[in-house]
Amino acid sequence: MIVTLIVLCEVGFWALLAVGLALRYLAKKPRLGAAVLLCEPLLELVLLVVAAIDLKNGAEPGTRHGVAAVYIGFTVGLGHSTIRWVDARVAHRFAGGPPPVKPPKYGMARAVHEWKVAARWTVAAVTALGLLQAAIWYVGGDGDVTSLRSWQQTMLYVIGINVAVAGSYTLFPKREPAGERGAVTPREPAEKR
Repeated sequence: MIVTLIVLCEVGFWALLAVGLALRYLAKKPRLGAAVLLCEPLLELVLLVVAAIDLKNGAEPGTRHGVAAVYIGFTVGLGHSTIRWVDARVAHRFAGGPPPVKPPKYGMARAVHEWKVAARWTVAAVTALGLLQAAIWYVGGDGDVTSLRSWQQTMLYVIGINVAVAGSYTLFPKREPAGERGAVTPREPAEKR
């Protein structure tokens, strides 16, 4: 049941996103579109409640409960930025909005961008860690919480990898190629114009 609900929440996330953006840009109803987009967190709330009820009814904590916690955590940490990313592209494509801003490629600007990405992933992983720990405390000493502890370890790896990537851009910033740096198209001599 939990696995089916996780799949339904993911499908629901994208369906609500599509409907919200269609209302916002195609139907020209931005407030209604925003209201639909604000319903996104309800999906995770339903998943959280169902997972808690499943554990309360004596279900052995397993991978499905870990996946539910991770899914909720990732939606908390990455959901808003995903919606913003898709919104910028839909606005550009269907509503004449400006082209989406591309992340910087070089130097400290790229490092700052990578730290922001790492922060979002860290929020996702810390949220999942908290939910997993709450499930472990909820089950208590009676149940086998090995799979939940395994998911916690995975979330620590996620944090470590993201911090390592961001740190590498800080310590070893990617330099702009010499040909691109301040490149100006040469002008033709006056006599050839």
